[in-house]
Amino acid sequence: MAKERLKSGPRLRLFVALDLPDPFLDRVTGWQQEAFADRGDLRLTSRFSLHVTLVFLGYQAERDVERIAELAFSDDGGPFELKATDVIEVPPRRPRLYALELEDGKEALGKWQAGLAERLQGAGLYEPEKRPFWPHLTIARFKQTERHRTGGGARGGSRHAQRGPAGPPDATPELPDELQEAFKASRLTLYKSELRPQGAVYEPLARVQADGAT
Repeated sequence: MAKERLKSGPRLRLFVALDLPDPFLDRVTGWQQEAFADRGDLRLTSRFSLHVTLVFLGYQAERDVERIAELAFSDDGGPFELKATDVIEVPPRRPRLYALELEDGKEALGKWQAGLAERLQGAGLYEPEKRPFWPHLTIARFKQTERHRTGGGARGGSRHAQRGPAGPPDATPELPDELQEAFKASRLTLYKSELRPQGAVYEPLARVQADGAT
């Protein structure tokens, strides 16, 4: 695993993520623009923000960034085989976002994520979440955090609700066949997340390129 060091900063809001290959991102962003073209109630996730979050570390001291990177990338992993399987409203009844659910082939990514969480927890840098790891991409967020709905579909296109007489149908889009092809991803990155009025901006601090199987 070859490691590339990038720049650091002051006290940082950090997370570790799996980056996705350009051909897959090309397909996702093309479909994303078309599927949500008439949805004025949504803010689409930019291409540069499409990644699979593995652990969210919150705010950490600058002096710990190198240590976090060393711990995060001390175990070889990847390439990981993934496949998009569904479009999900999260949470189902009062959704805040749309997510693209990813199938973790052979659960390789899940196993690597579990090891990552264990290493960082052992160093007192991370408290694992109670909910199980769920590989996905956030592809769009609702502009309002509260949506008064009578219910919503949790699975692609299974339920429909109207926004109102002046708005387009509020429907979960179907996932096209070309997006459901398996692909491999192998780049792991420690990111800095900076919160801004227009949304979070992500900056890579350190990354590795997997060159072997887990």
